[in-house]
Amino acid sequence: MRPFFKTWLTICLLMPLAAHATNREQRLPNVNGFTPKAHVTQVSKNSSKNKLSVKRPTHLSSVSSKPVPQMAAKQSSTVLSRAVNVLGTPYRWGGSSPSKGFDCSGLVKYAFNDVAAVDLPRTSNAMASGHGQKVERKDLKPGDLLFFNLKSRRVNHVAIYLGNDRFIHAPRRGKSVTIDTLKKPYWDKNYVVAKRVLPKEQNTLRIVQR
Repeated sequence: MRPFFKTWLTICLLMPLAAHATNREQRLPNVNGFTPKAHVTQVSKNSSKNKLSVKRPTHLSSVSSKPVPQMAAKQSSTVLSRAVNVLGTPYRWGGSSPSKGFDCSGLVKYAFNDVAAVDLPRTSNAMASGHGQKVERKDLKPGDLLFFNLKSRRVNHVAIYLGNDRFIHAPRRGKSVTIDTLKKPYWDKNYVVAKRVLPKEQNTLRIVQR
């Protein structure tokens, strides 16, 4: 796959995450969910001009705050970027690198390699069994793991959710890392569960310096 196409696709996938993080920062309250408001009082009637004077609150002498760290959004961007950059890499059973190829769980391990807080097992069934938080399909977010049951009695395939019902995965022998959609009857029928393994967003505020 041409480098230009990979770069364009990566930008398209990560722009919504950046916008989400920006919106979250703009809605940040100043102090414990309370945004100080100016107190408005009217000047005495004896004044020549009927103007409004604005008094600033005096109970906070100095306030400083940090933006909310968008931990999950930033880390999911890293995961998606690594996965998208290996689009077109051939499938290989047991493979877990661009040079040797990928199987489904090898691709997931590779994509999450730079996320220190996440240590995934090697197989799709083990990933589905004891890791992460179960997520309803309607609540899926980019970076969540999707698990499928393909001609088996247990989970035997895993993919990374991209958003808008799309996911990236290493399908099977003879195929390459590709993007697919849950809207296809085959994947919809064999879908089992989704797990969120990325750490939750951490909201911290540095406040009140008197």
